[in-house]
Amino acid sequence: MSASELRRAEWLDTPFWDRLDRLESHHRRLLSEHQRAQRDLARPGSLEPGELRQAWERYCEVIAELDRATAEIETLRSCAT
Repeated sequence: MSASELRRAEWLDTPFWDRLDRLESHHRRLLSEHQRAQRDLARPGSLEPGELRQAWERYCEVIAELDRATAEIETLRSCAT
């Protein structure tokens, strides 16, 4: 048994921790995508108008997906208490 498994509460089952691990991994990936989309928007002088619009749309998509992922984690958290 790993050290991280030892620290986990015994009253929560393995499927809970598996789901939490997946959600946290997905959330970290989305945070990385958010940073990339934010950098793309920070360099508008180098983007054509159509590219700027695409960068903005991608940024909005990432924000929406990040919000959904955060809500899933919060739902899981509230069910565990």
